[in-house]
Amino acid sequence: MTNERIGLYPLVKNETIKMLKKRRFLVVLLILAALIPMFTYAQMKVAQNNQKQFGQQDWRLVNQQKIKDYQNRLSSGRVPEEWKKVMRVQVRVLQYYLDKNVNPESPNAVTFTIGFLKNAIFLFIPLMVMVIASDLVSSEHSTGTIKLLLTRPVRRWKVLLSKYIAMIFYVSLTVFATAALCYLISGVAFGYGGWNMPIFSGFKVIGEEVDFSYVHPVPQWLYLLMECGLVWFAAFVVGCMSLTISVLVRSTAAGMGIMLALLIAGSILSNMASSWTQAKYLFMVNLSLTDYLSGGLPPIEGMNLAFSMTVLSAWTVAAVAISFWTFMKKDILN
Repeated sequence: MTNERIGLYPLVKNETIKMLKKRRFLVVLLILAALIPMFTYAQMKVAQNNQKQFGQQDWRLVNQQKIKDYQNRLSSGRVPEEWKKVMRVQVRVLQYYLDKNVNPESPNAVTFTIGFLKNAIFLFIPLMVMVIASDLVSSEHSTGTIKLLLTRPVRRWKVLLSKYIAMIFYVSLTVFATAALCYLISGVAFGYGGWNMPIFSGFKVIGEEVDFSYVHPVPQWLYLLMECGLVWFAAFVVGCMSLTISVLVRSTAAGMGIMLALLIAGSILSNMASSWTQAKYLFMVNLSLTDYLSGGLPPIEGMNLAFSMTVLSAWTVAAVAISFWTFMKKDILN
């Protein structure tokens, strides 16, 4: 019965405090605070250049020019066929917004936040999560605290579960901080309105065709909420994978290297391996969940939101099971 003396809450509290003392979350906040103003400035310069080019900020002219640019590139024989598929889908989506007279990139803080999260879900936010989660167990070996921790009257599964709960807490904070800082910083340049502006969701890409039958307008606040949910889920999956590698590999540097290699490989495969259909079962190829909301072309034909979430869920369950089995059975004290 001595193994049951320490409850889960004190362990979670201890893990949360330890992660806070490592200041890795502070590093993540500093990175966000440094990079978001740069992206805001870049977006502001784009808006200024459009104004100079067209004499006014007419979003219809800007979208029409984008369509013309895509069509010119489609007529070029130097553009790979895989890129042309993406361009054809983008032309159809942009034309749909023109037909419905809805500006998909209205300059405001909410639109900027939506765009930033859409582009950050695949690599940027996973890297931030990896920084937090990759040493949750491996660092205990390097410092020797794992021996002290496991000699206390507590079951091993509770120790590992407390690390998962602390990881989920900091993953949630990372996603929330990213969205909040995007909104607060970009609002200085673009204003803080736009919550109730319409944005279309429900695009279904089939091959090179876009099915508009399920498309419907939603207010930007609801779209942002859905997007944050998908970003959180992708970040949670990366956090679980990182923690599992931290259990399997005692070196923090090696664990980070493995996870970094997997994320970069996913980015390369998404752009170059569309003909390798089996790659769609790899977790890192399925991280761009927000593309399904905006009508983006999936990396490999046959992928959709339900498929990607199922694959990510399966990888997560397998990773968590492996980490618990290894942590319970492995001779960690030696």
